[in-house]
Amino acid sequence: MPSIPKGTRDFSPIEMAKRNYIFNTIREVYALYGFQQIETPAMENLSTLMGKYGEEGDKLLFKIQNSGDYFRGITDEELLSRDALHLAPKFCEKGLRYDLTVPFARYVVQHREELALPFKRYQIQPVWRADRPQKGRYREFYQCDADVVGSESLLNEVELMQIIDTVFTRFGVRVCIKINNRKILSGIAEMIGQADKIVDITVAIDKLDKIGLDNVNAELAKAGIPEDAIQKLQPIIQLSGSNAEKLSTMREVLKDSEIGLKGVDESEFILSKLTSLNNPIELDLTLARGLNYYTGAIFEVKALDVQIGSITGGGRYDNLTGIFGMPGLSGVGISFGADRIFDVLNQLDLYPKSAVSTTRLLFVNFGQAEADYCLQALQQVRQAGISAEIYPDSVKMKKQMNYANTKHIPFVALVGENEMAAQKITLKNMETGEQTLVTVSELIQMINVE
Repeated sequence: MPSIPKGTRDFSPIEMAKRNYIFNTIREVYALYGFQQIETPAMENLSTLMGKYGEEGDKLLFKIQNSGDYFRGITDEELLSRDALHLAPKFCEKGLRYDLTVPFARYVVQHREELALPFKRYQIQPVWRADRPQKGRYREFYQCDADVVGSESLLNEVELMQIIDTVFTRFGVRVCIKINNRKILSGIAEMIGQADKIVDITVAIDKLDKIGLDNVNAELAKAGIPEDAIQKLQPIIQLSGSNAEKLSTMREVLKDSEIGLKGVDESEFILSKLTSLNNPIELDLTLARGLNYYTGAIFEVKALDVQIGSITGGGRYDNLTGIFGMPGLSGVGISFGADRIFDVLNQLDLYPKSAVSTTRLLFVNFGQAEADYCLQALQQVRQAGISAEIYPDSVKMKKQMNYANTKHIPFVALVGENEMAAQKITLKNMETGEQTLVTVSELIQMINVE
């Protein structure tokens, strides 16, 4: 019995219809905001990928064995050493892409002469990671990224938040958009003299609802944060109220930190421009994603009606292309978690019927003459934009009706001698069982009304 590699999936026609609905919605909204689509190859040179994701990331890269005689140029001594890390670059010059960000950075550097900055790009493609497969974690999965590079304006952040709001409004999913700023976190660490403890601090604060203030303070002490620093953190740990109230508290707490105040100013600008969103947006100081990567605003989106992790995330970074020797190009980006959004829409049953139904009309095949008549009608029906098919074989009616039921086809067209003589078609509504004798144009109208 054949099988597929662990951590990969087959998608059935119904799953593909749902996934395409997700990708097409995101694609349409990206285009609405002036983003242009690019694609990069599934494989990159290993030299492009290695060293960009840290030591752990290097291990998770799928490497592609060279074609031809890949033993050439390797000594017996090297082979016998069995040093996989040392030998891999000699066997493999290419690898499967691990994310869409590094290939995007490579693309910008390679094509910089022809790009108009700021460059607004989106990319929806699969990525591969040699991770240990588990529930919700796959070795092959899609990313849906949008980035603006070559502009430091915070209007880019504002537009990306509007994109998130538009996408989830179209999906009908209620979300909360959370925002923070790396500079605020740096300001907090600077203020209490614990720059290397910022992750410990945010992890502890994040547990306030679950374990209470005393336990949060105990965790901070356990992480090696001195008592006076913990005291200074109290207004931050207990931060509450509206975004404006939170910003006002932070402005007071961080009054002696230049970088912290800059983060407060940036957050205030973004939030002040986003007062008319359909979904709530809130300043959340426990948000600390990608700290070694993001340098300004950080975003994360949580679904309100489903227990699931973050379904979209992103932030501002200062030096996307520095890894390829082209420093100083600032950017900001977001990434929709397509697989998690798929689960959310499934749980809430939010797929529109039109998105998941493929064939709308099946012509039953009663024989050669009837089939010829149906083929004429089929052409008109398809020209009207209705997806339709004819059962290819003239077999028992029951078998053809079972086919329609299995494929969830809502309408069936029946054409026998009487219909041909009257130049009409009997249209059966599979949901109600109702049958109507109609002309082709009436049939088209009835199906399009549904």
